Order: sequence, then structure tokens, then C-alpha cells
Amino acid sequence: MNQFISVHDVADINALVAKAVNYKANPFMHHQLAANKRIGLLFLNPSLRTRLSTQVAAANLGMEAVVFNVDKEGWALEFEEGAIMSGNTVEHIKDAAPILGNYFDVLAIRTFPSLINKADDYSEMYINQFIKYAGVPVISLESATLHPLQSLADIITIREQIMQNKITHKPKIVLTWAPHIKPLPQCVANSFAQWMNAWGEADFVITHPEDYELNEKFTKGAKITQDQDAALKNADFIYVKNWSTYNDYGKIYENDPKWMLTNEKLATTNNAKVMHCLPVRRNVELSDEILDGPNSLVTQLAGNRVWAAQAVLAEILMNKK
Repeated sequence: MNQFISVHDVADINALVAKAVNYKANPFMHHQLAANKRIGLLFLNPSLRTRLSTQVAAANLGMEAVVFNVDKEGWALEFEEGAIMSGNTVEHIKDAAPILGNYFDVLAIRTFPSLINKADDYSEMYINQFIKYAGVPVISLESATLHPLQSLADIITIREQIMQNKITHKPKIVLTWAPHIKPLPQCVANSFAQWMNAWGEADFVITHPEDYELNEKFTKGAKITQDQDAALKNADFIYVKNWSTYNDYGKIYENDPKWMLTNEKLATTNNAKVMHCLPVRRNVELSDEILDGPNSLVTQLAGNRVWAAQAVLAEILMNKK
């Protein structure tokens, strides 16, 4: 593995999941793998789980992690090629990224979409410019369109539940849209759909209201319906996430509370386990009774973010040797 931007960088999903599970059982088995190496964690927007889990993962491998909040602590970066820098940007990525590549063995970047210009966001210009100019492996800590470390942790969590509960049938996994008070990116939903389709070991269904279709390049292969009740029937796992509109980009067309998952809706499922990437707006996106109940996997899922990051880091470091 030379970089980690999407599922397309993974040769074998199940092998990567197995590596993560092994690290969970023995976090320090490769504690010298990254001795005398550094990872730069660059944040262009806030983070809690992604930042801390990646720092812990790096430490477990003996790697020093340096965190830099680019949006607050650094110069305003310019990413456009050929830009005339007479505005607010102070330093071009062509100048900054190679220096960062000299400082660090691996760079991990977290960016965020504008939700204003779809073409710009979906070009993934920010992270691609780091890849182009840094000269070292780049890990996505979430980009404008995808969140691959989250998706890897999602599959780790699902696999653990399949083994723990001795599920022998092909599980039905539902990604359901949820209400929110403001427009959110499509990153987590895009990424979950991309990884589910690539994994291919589930009956995967996406349900959302009218006008909330995602980009087909991520969802192709999934069953898609606007009937949430039908989608949830006999589900084994439910992934709850809000996202804003894709076609008329970055909008909220409706905020119907009927789309919030409750215990009543679980009644038609196969005692489905419920997942959310966090942070979550309680009793808007997801009800207290679900989050605090026995079907919730949110804490287990968040914990698995460490092992997802550790597996990816180890793969990249082993490839560099």
C-alpha cells in the first residue's frame, strides 16, 4: 500500500480487517516497526476520533505523531495551479508540501468540502495536491468526498459482530439517511457505500428521501429505495447518517423527524445492530433509546478507529521497507 485515499488502495479488504483485529488483540506486537519515524497529521478542519485514534495508532507502532491545525496555526494555503496569489492565501501547496515531505515519513490529511461548488469538492483538489507534491505516502483522514478510515472501522465492527453472533447468512446492511439541522457532507455515506460494494459480502441497501441520491460512482451495486420501512425489514445492521443533497449540491430539502431511527422501527429488523460514525445529534439524527440501548455499536465502532488506523499505517510502513 503506497497511500490510503479510498478502497481502491486496498488489495484485500478482509486481510486488512484481519490485521486490524490482530492489532486490537495485541496493540504493541510491532511497537518498533516505526521507531525513529514521524507522521504529520494535518487538519484543515476539526476532529476528535480521527485525530486521537491516529495518534494512538502511531504510538502503538513506535511512531512520533505531530499534529498541525493548518486552518488555525499555519499560513493560508493556495491549492490552485497557476494562481495569482494577490488574495488571502500566503503559501502555495507546491512550496509547502515538499517541505512537509522532508519533515515526515507519512502525511495524513483531513480536509472538508465547501458544500458550495460540487465540481471543486469532487475533484479532491486539496488531498490530490498533497499527494502530487509531498513525495511521501499520504493517508486520508477524511477528504471532500470520502472517509476511508471510518469505512474500514465500519467493516471491522461488522466482522466482529458476525463472528461474535455466529451469523452464517449473508447479512443485510442498510445505510439510512437521517435528519439534521444543517447540511452535512456526503463523505461518510459515499465511503460506506463504496466499501460495502467493494467488500461484496452483504446484501447492501441504501434508503433516503426523494432528492437525496448520492453519486452513482459510489453507490452502484447497492439496492436503493425511498421506502425506509421496506429497507429496514430483516436488516442485520443499520448505518445511520445524514447527508445533504448531491444533485442540487449541499442543500437540505426536508428534515422529516419520521426518518429518525427508533426502537419501534427496529421491530421489523433481525434485531439489527445500529452504527453511527459520531458526533451525533441526539434525538435529531438518532434517538436516545437507540444510542443508549443494547443494539448500539457506536462505542465499539469508535474504538475500532484505532485499529483501522494502525493496520493502514503498518501496511504503508511495511511497503516502504
